[in-house]
Amino acid sequence: MAAVFRAEHGRAVAVLARVFGDLEIAEDAVQDAFAVAVERWPEAGLPPSPAGWIITTARNRAIDRLRREASREDKHAQAALLQAEDAPVEEGVVRDDRLRLIFTCCHPALALNVRVALTLRLLGGLTTTEISRAFLVPEPTMAQRLVRAKNKIRTAGIPYRVPYEADLPERVRGVLAVVYLIFNEGYAASSGDELIRTELCLEAIRLGRLLVELMPDEPEAVGLLALMLLQESRRPARTAPDGSLVLLPDQDRTRWDRALITEGQDLVRRCLRRDQPGPYQVQAAINAVHSDAATADETDWPQIVQLYDHLLTLAPSPVVALNRAVAVAEVSGPAAALALVDDLDLGNYYLFHAIRAELLKRLHRTPEAADSYKAALALTTNTTEQTFLQHKLATL
Repeated sequence: MAAVFRAEHGRAVAVLARVFGDLEIAEDAVQDAFAVAVERWPEAGLPPSPAGWIITTARNRAIDRLRREASREDKHAQAALLQAEDAPVEEGVVRDDRLRLIFTCCHPALALNVRVALTLRLLGGLTTTEISRAFLVPEPTMAQRLVRAKNKIRTAGIPYRVPYEADLPERVRGVLAVVYLIFNEGYAASSGDELIRTELCLEAIRLGRLLVELMPDEPEAVGLLALMLLQESRRPARTAPDGSLVLLPDQDRTRWDRALITEGQDLVRRCLRRDQPGPYQVQAAINAVHSDAATADETDWPQIVQLYDHLLTLAPSPVVALNRAVAVAEVSGPAAALALVDDLDLGNYYLFHAIRAELLKRLHRTPEAADSYKAALALTTNTTEQTFLQHKLATL
């Protein structure tokens, strides 16, 4: 039942949101339908089309409820009922329905953290409890955020549709950014005791697959999926048996997931054939180069530097420049890399200090390296990363 819920929740909410024109009604109706399924399916068995059963049951339950409320002069219920009676519910349009729901959740009128939470709730089917844990906020706080977001969509008249063609490039970037934020929070948790939140990584990849399915001609959607798959392939080797952090050069590459690497590399080649490069595609290509190397020493660092040069032209940022400096250190040495790092304004970013500390350590500038490790420690709130940095500091 849990697997069916996770797989079909977003599909059902998407169809019902189109039918009723209201996210709150759609989500409540789908929840009611799944509650009925929990009671009936264990005895009656799984229906031939679980999604169709859920959608039909949810629609009927919602209409019954709206009829009761409409009879009490509830104007909102009357409007939703009127729309539902005119809207078809065939599953054939479910692809477009999910795409509309993604763009509704990721509307720029909503705050970025709310977009992420709403996407996880409506499309991912994550519970409010699960989302509040991911964001490290109390469950009532997250519940209020989600309610306010859905109310804002309704009262502001945010359209339940894919944007017009002229608006699509900017909006697609926002959608992809939300999915990648979900993945990044799972890949390197910003706080807490665990380095990796596997469920968030897998949910972001599922959403990424959905985006590629819905927008197969969007090269950046393909690039983002490739990037996430290639990064996810390294998860088994990113921590030691005791849970401690293992950096990329020290990872046991035999533990990397070759099936994910093959799939990610195939997607990168698909992007290369299209020749419409974007930031996610270039980042995926960088990770593909890493995945090609059987050992850290075999990594083609000059090619990675060239790809970072390309990425800087497409999406210039201090963080990209910092990552490029790491590659430069392998090609031109730590002194050349440190000169690049020291030109960056990233004093509030813990990885800036951690990378700087490592470069200073390689240059045998131990007191300065210690200061940088301490600065990094002061800026991270993830226990695993703190332990790693403390060990680095202790072994200088």
